[in-house]
Amino acid sequence: MRELLDDVWFTRDLPVLRAIARLVDGPEYGGNPYLGQVVPASGLPKPEVTAAARALVSAGYVEALTNYAGEIVRFTGISAEARRLTGLWPTPQGEWDRLVEQLTARAGNAPTDVERARWRALADAAVAVGPDDGALLMSALIGGYVPRAR
Repeated sequence: MRELLDDVWFTRDLPVLRAIARLVDGPEYGGNPYLGQVVPASGLPKPEVTAAARALVSAGYVEALTNYAGEIVRFTGISAEARRLTGLWPTPQGEWDRLVEQLTARAGNAPTDVERARWRALADAAVAVGPDDGALLMSALIGGYVPRAR
C-alpha cells in the first residue's frame, strides 16, 4: 500500500494564493508583486512560499515571470478560479447564502405585517429550494445565463 503525501493546500498553497491575490489586486505594487513581497504577506517562510508558488503556477492559478534559471521572480496575474477561491469574485454558494441572509433580514425588518409576511414567504421559499439548487441558480445569474425579459 502506498502512502499519500501530506495535504498542503490549506497550510501552504491557499495562504500563498490569498497573499498573491491581495497583492495582484491591490495598487501598491502595480499589480505585479515580487516573490519577496509575497513572503511577508503570506506569513510563511520563503522556501514554503517558493514551493507553493511553483504549485500554483503549475495548476494555472497564478501567472509568473521567471529568471533564466526558471525561478519565480514576480507574479503578473491570477486566474478567474483563483479570484473565486480567494473571495475577490463571488461564488454561487456564497451569493446564495447572501441572498437567503438578505431575505431573512428584510423579513425581520419589514415595516408592516403584510410586507413582513411577503419577505418571510420568499425567505422560506429560498430555504426550501436548498443550497444546491440555489447555487445553480446563482451560478446562472452570476454568469449572466438567465434569459431576461425583453
